[in-house]
Amino acid sequence: MNDLLDEMAVVITGSGRGLGRAYALAAAAEGAAVVVNDLDVDTAEAVVAEITEAGGRAVVSGHDVSDWDAAAELIGLCVESFGRIDGLVNNAGILRVNRPEEQTERDTLDVVNSSLLGTVACSTHALRHMCEAGRGVIVNVTSGQQMGAPVMAVYGAAKAAVATLTYSWSQDLQASGVRVNAISPNAHTRMADVYEEFLGTRATGQNVGIEPESNAPLVIYLLSELSEGVSGQVFRFDGQRLMVCAHPTVIAPDAYLPEGRTARDVAAVVAGELAGLFQPSGIRRISAPMFQ
Repeated sequence: MNDLLDEMAVVITGSGRGLGRAYALAAAAEGAAVVVNDLDVDTAEAVVAEITEAGGRAVVSGHDVSDWDAAAELIGLCVESFGRIDGLVNNAGILRVNRPEEQTERDTLDVVNSSLLGTVACSTHALRHMCEAGRGVIVNVTSGQQMGAPVMAVYGAAKAAVATLTYSWSQDLQASGVRVNAISPNAHTRMADVYEEFLGTRATGQNVGIEPESNAPLVIYLLSELSEGVSGQVFRFDGQRLMVCAHPTVIAPDAYLPEGRTARDVAAVVAGELAGLFQPSGIRRISAPMFQ
């Protein structure tokens, strides 16, 4: 039986450690040639060494995915090294936690540039090759924090934007032979440590016992032909549970407002016909007092 990713060339960003490392090792074990990308080149080189020592193929990239030209060079490295690019996993991202009134410009740019701009830049350059070849797979990495979480608003917003890219690109690329999906992984990584350190006892035990490697089968599935026909979906993994995330949508039924409406008319409709439709926020569906 052939490996699931035989003959594929795959770029995995932010793959020097944690979840990205797990994806890179799993992809190589399934026969893919892998570009291991990380700003920390030493960690990327260590992953490449693991892959090559096991008989796989891999090259190192230290490109900054948030730099448009560097992202083009990263994708070009894959094509130059392996003759093609079949898959891209947009895993790179930075977490900065802040209360909203304490958010800084630097932290905001770090988060948005790594998660959102990096995803757009790498995907744009990869899609130019994939669309020309009539095949390819993009796996974006979003987060459950897009649904709302304390002190992670900007990170969650960037990840929500990545989910929107997934929905939109899947429509744009319907006739191209390219599929786009996203994952919302879960594991105890350095990000969990940062979150716990900031919130203290309010956030202890984040994702305890969930190893990065447990998320890798989902990524391999989406990269492989096993997921042929699946596009525009966000899958969330949480320990032993695999879920499909709902797309944002308008809740029916809507309410009628008469011509010449006033703010009091709006208030009456919101308190009446729409009140039962208010949505809680967060992965754990936390209700605000106004909804109780």
